[in-house]
Amino acid sequence: MLTSCNGQNKSNDQSLDQSVSKIEVMDFHSTHRCMTCNAIEANTRFTLDTYFSDELQTDKISFAVINVDEEKNEKLAEKFEASGTALILNVIKNGKETTIDLTEFAFMNGTDQDAFSKGLKTKIDTQLKTL
Repeated sequence: MLTSCNGQNKSNDQSLDQSVSKIEVMDFHSTHRCMTCNAIEANTRFTLDTYFSDELQTDKISFAVINVDEEKNEKLAEKFEASGTALILNVIKNGKETTIDLTEFAFMNGTDQDAFSKGLKTKIDTQLKTL
């Protein structure tokens, strides 16, 4: 079963700490996960560990795996419109958030580590240059 959010790109101009500029990579999922959903998490981890280990250590990039079925994650899932599996980049620049929904990309490339990793690396590199 493939479940994803509605695939819209949204820009949330919610004010945060003005000094914050970072990328939050969020892998939303439901309790019951298919092979592709598990591959999305594994390939996201691989990409971040391989190409962005310095940014992870300095908190320029963070990675979170979030179960949308857990009550504690309800508000976060609502904020990003994630009702099941979703891969989201939340780009925070000078305290302003921009949400980039990579769910469709993730499902199309989830089981192809090479294509997934190259594509995700390019998308993150592009956003890092804007910070």
